[in-house]
Amino acid sequence: MFSYVNVLGQAASANWSRMEVLNNNIANASTPNYKRKDVQFESYLLAEVAGGDSLDENIKNIDLSTINATTYIDQSNLSYRYDGNNVNIETENAELAKAQIRYQTLLDSMTNEYSRIRTALTKS
Repeated sequence: MFSYVNVLGQAASANWSRMEVLNNNIANASTPNYKRKDVQFESYLLAEVAGGDSLDENIKNIDLSTINATTYIDQSNLSYRYDGNNVNIETENAELAKAQIRYQTLLDSMTNEYSRIRTALTKS
């Protein structure tokens, strides 16, 4: 019954991690030799839910303990500046805004799922 809520919660948690990493990138935009970091999660989740005949069954059978967000250094050999830093502040701000919208959308989706569950339980 809570399969979708659990997946949405895991995605929200991963997205929160991404926002923290993006804020850290912004804070280090002037730090020499700092390399931008990002979080990978969506591809792991997509791999888990892909295939099969039913998304409901795929979601129901996901082992969320095996799907964790990972932080990685993005384009470590690339540098926009002479000091070795590869953070583009405009890109980071755009990515942070996107992550904030995604986070709010995930929270809204979890609220909607809880409402559906509550409705189902009260009509039983």
